[in-house]
Amino acid sequence: MSLLSSLDQLIFHNRFVDAFPADKITENYPRQVFNAAYSFVKPTPVSQPQCVAYATDVARCLDLSADCYESAAFTQVFSGNRLLAGMQPQASCYGGHQFGHWAGQLGDGRAINLGEVVNQQGQYWTLQLKGAGLTPYSRRADGLAVLRSSIREFLCSEAMHHLGVPTTRALSVMLTGETVIRDMFYNGNPKAELGAVVCRVAPSFTRFGHFQLFSARQEYPLLEQLVEFTIATDFKEYQVLPKEQRYLAWFSDVCRRTAQMIVHWQRVGFVHGVMNTDNMSILGLTIDYGPYGWLDNFDFDWTPNTTDAGERRYRFGNQPAIAFWNLAQLANAIAPLFQIKTQPKLVAVLTSFNELFAHEWQKMMASKLGFSAFDVSEDHELCSELFEVLQQAEIDMSLFFRQLADVSLDNEGCDDDLTLFNDVFYQPEQLTTDIQQKFIGWLKKYRNRLLKEHYVADRKQRMHAVNPKYVLRNYLAQQAIDKAEQGDFSMVKDLLALVQRPYDEQPDKAQYALKRPDWAKQRAGCSMLSCSS
Repeated sequence: MSLLSSLDQLIFHNRFVDAFPADKITENYPRQVFNAAYSFVKPTPVSQPQCVAYATDVARCLDLSADCYESAAFTQVFSGNRLLAGMQPQASCYGGHQFGHWAGQLGDGRAINLGEVVNQQGQYWTLQLKGAGLTPYSRRADGLAVLRSSIREFLCSEAMHHLGVPTTRALSVMLTGETVIRDMFYNGNPKAELGAVVCRVAPSFTRFGHFQLFSARQEYPLLEQLVEFTIATDFKEYQVLPKEQRYLAWFSDVCRRTAQMIVHWQRVGFVHGVMNTDNMSILGLTIDYGPYGWLDNFDFDWTPNTTDAGERRYRFGNQPAIAFWNLAQLANAIAPLFQIKTQPKLVAVLTSFNELFAHEWQKMMASKLGFSAFDVSEDHELCSELFEVLQQAEIDMSLFFRQLADVSLDNEGCDDDLTLFNDVFYQPEQLTTDIQQKFIGWLKKYRNRLLKEHYVADRKQRMHAVNPKYVLRNYLAQQAIDKAEQGDFSMVKDLLALVQRPYDEQPDKAQYALKRPDWAKQRAGCSMLSCSS
């Protein structure tokens, strides 16, 4: 397989555009779009595009050589200034529930799909520009994005992929040379910020909301067409089944993929922040990185989203329940495609999510703790006690699980083992004797549980393979953003290299594995963020 020497060699097969009706109105202004799956729209040209960073391994997925992604043409294309032959740029139409309430039509308000690349392995990759200008779905917004949010999405997409979490990818982030007015916390303090465009890459950007909108509008022929298209393109193994069995098998797979994605989120301490149904991928990919965050101090109630600070609907501990709720909305949307007598089968598939999630979660927790398998008779209690200690003692989640692999199996060293965890406490001076005793007591139970394992020689290696040393903490991303806004992109590139090896020790980058510093706890961008982030 040879890499391409020019972007003009990319091959586009735009299956979604070919299969579905387009918006009949060609003017680009915000409106309701009916009986169509997308609207043709071109990216808005920018004045002075400049490449901030690119991900070479994503470029390789597209067969691009260094000659391609280091060229001036690359900057022009992925800032939205130039279209390649075969691109059919469009914004897609979908709806969704936002914070539990039906919002009606939403759509790609600041995303434009450039087209679908077919690489030399026959894989399909949709290229999407976020922040490339107004679309018919922009509502009262401008369709643009700022540098801070674009850097956050670019880095997080790649960080999640290398953590082993199902996700969309990011090819590049570009400055536009324009300024964009944003009120970061919606508190009456708008300011001009640097505009930017990020290129997102995924096999598909189809969301739960695509199905919901067709169903809510009773556009059932389009709904059925979308289900059949989705199965034919990304779930081919179910095509041979009779219609309703085909739909049930497909929905079951969506439930499975969603459960596995959420388990991975919980494994690495990731909080999405905006689990609206329009932000849920039908492929079980993490999509739409806005006010996300990784847990610093372990807290089931933490959300990174200022908009969600009151209700905390999308808090860390509630993500599995929200995933189930969102799947229920998808089930409601496709229910009209089933006969009434077979709809209970759809409900049965939906309710199986909880059992599936529990099974996957148990496997995940066993691996984080270094067990060969989850022992239901005692590990539920062990985990519950651990979570209580982690939360009460305000312990850094990533540092704790990484350090846990160094716990000795020698019962005589229980008290001394507390010194292993000196660097994981955020408020060590507030540790009461009671909390310390609970911690010591848990460590004794943990040792006893490990001693029941038949083979523990490679425990540290196995635990380090699932407990990352490096995660993209918000304060690190903010530091990179601060530098980039001054024209220094070095930390963006450093963090990109860092997150590509999150489980390795990387001794020269140990400063990025430290817990959140005190100055970052309340600083904007370093803890909680808004939907503008």
